[in-house]
Amino acid sequence: MKIVGLTGGIGSGKSTVLKQFEDLGINTYSADKAAKKLINSDEDLIESIKSLFGDNIYDNNILDTIKLSKIVFQDSHKLESLNSIVHPAVAKDFKSFIKTNHGDYIVKEVAIIFETNTEDNYDKIILVRAPIEDRIKRVVLRDNITKDDVIRRVNNQIDDSTIIDKCDYIIDNNNLIELKEKVINIHKDLIS
Repeated sequence: MKIVGLTGGIGSGKSTVLKQFEDLGINTYSADKAAKKLINSDEDLIESIKSLFGDNIYDNNILDTIKLSKIVFQDSHKLESLNSIVHPAVAKDFKSFIKTNHGDYIVKEVAIIFETNTEDNYDKIILVRAPIEDRIKRVVLRDNITKDDVIRRVNNQIDDSTIIDKCDYIIDNNNLIELKEKVINIHKDLIS
């Protein structure tokens, strides 16, 4: 079974593309959703986060992601430290997911494949791109944060132009009809 990485900058439309693969009957995994679940349920991970950021980073046993975001997106060392404890927990969860899911391929949505030097873990990689203005608008609306907050997050990610040659497929997320056609074409290629 092939493992297909789905990546792209914040607000590029990775989740929309992932949903298109789900609609085709493909098993999918969102590293972001898994991380959001694990930071509030995995006792070892919770203790590690508290030891890094203090007990008050949790409010009624729920991670205060707004407080955490303000800290890590202004301090690259703290972001690195957070990633160094969350990513192994997500990787372990993904291994369990693979054991229970079968098919021609699995699509794993991961925002930071190249930032974490994990591209060799994938048989194929799909890059989702969108104009930066569209990405900023989407994230401001989706996450109810400021434009400056989105720009700080964008600045913590690798620019698409530096990784395009390392990706097997490129999806320009400009309109939904074209996006669906691109996903279907990639799907046909992956099962052939």
